[in-house]
Amino acid sequence: MIRKEGIPYIGGALLLSSFFYFLWLEPIAVVFFILSLFFLYFFRDPERTPPEDPNVVVSPADGKIISIKQKSEGLCDKDYTEISIFMSPLDVHVNRVPFDGVVKEVVYTPGKFFSAFKDKAYRENENIKITIQTKYGDIIVRQVAGFIARRAVCWVKEGDVITKGERLGMIKFSSRVDICLPSSFKITVEEEKKVKAGKTVIASLMK
Repeated sequence: MIRKEGIPYIGGALLLSSFFYFLWLEPIAVVFFILSLFFLYFFRDPERTPPEDPNVVVSPADGKIISIKQKSEGLCDKDYTEISIFMSPLDVHVNRVPFDGVVKEVVYTPGKFFSAFKDKAYRENENIKITIQTKYGDIIVRQVAGFIARRAVCWVKEGDVITKGERLGMIKFSSRVDICLPSSFKITVEEEKKVKAGKTVIASLMK
């Protein structure tokens, strides 16, 4: 499946490829054709089946975990754990719901576009923060725009009842996603681990 958000990019690259081909500028035409293939790959949206266990949290994004830390200020409140996931241009960029709940709040914050893996991206980049109310405490997912990815898209709204693995939104091109989990969850992943949205278990309810 290809996301509809990618159609303008794919179509535009193919149109330019055809334009330069008919002008006998074949090397440029080939470049735009290859670019259209990249866009086709980038905007893929594979089906994902989340784990059946209702007590586990799944990753909200594809990519690599770049940090796991306890926070007392900023995105996470005290007694929360924050996990940050870096998404390269080769990862699937569709984000997914990490745990069943109700969308409590969606907040868009304008900002800058530093490289997503840098610390200042956390503080200053444009982002969308989604707060999910669960019976075990609020879970926060934040889509962070990066140096290349200058557009985050959220497909849920306040009041929506959402389920684990459901499509949440996407970020165009390389970027990052932060998730805050309350102390009722035990983290089950480590830094540098590769994760897949809607599939990889990143935490589970404390027994």
